Amino acid sequence: MFKILIGVVVAAFVVIIGFLVIDPDLNKSNNNNSITEVVTDGYRYTIEGEVNKAGTYVLSDNITMADLISAAGGVKNTADELSYFDNAPLKSGSTYYIAGKYDETDICSKTEINKVNINEDDASTLMSVNGITTSIASSIVSYRTENGIFDTLEELMEVYGIGNATYHKIRNYVILHS
Repeated sequence: MFKILIGVVVAAFVVIIGFLVIDPDLNKSNNNNSITEVVTDGYRYTIEGEVNKAGTYVLSDNITMADLISAAGGVKNTADELSYFDNAPLKSGSTYYIAGKYDETDICSKTEINKVNINEDDASTLMSVNGITTSIASSIVSYRTENGIFDTLEELMEVYGIGNATYHKIRNYVILHS
């Protein structure tokens, strides 16, 4: 029994060393002469939604939405240009979303989504969006009265009553300007 146990341990050790030594992508890496540079300086900004290359980008501090969109290869033709301000200042470590014009769950539809303007519409108009209740609509109006206009869709999460789930539910149905 002891000999079998030692044999299993030795075999496992040999297999582990073999996996560590053998590189299955060895032939691919020899043909690729590109160099990957890891950037550690800068600030991280994540963008998702209707952009050509969604992801996290390391950029300088004090950038605007236009800078981040440019880093992401621009917006798609389905992006709703009313859902962002090009000159909006961004916070490092945050994720930003570019909403689409069309319902993302209906891939065949080319009918634009009817959206509300969170910077201009009154509480009753805001409540036409599924997920915006009477109290949330009042909180949105109060927030913009006290703090000024919303620069990004993500600022909605600073409104009392809007958490991550509500934000994700309503972000495709609101715009920032007309």
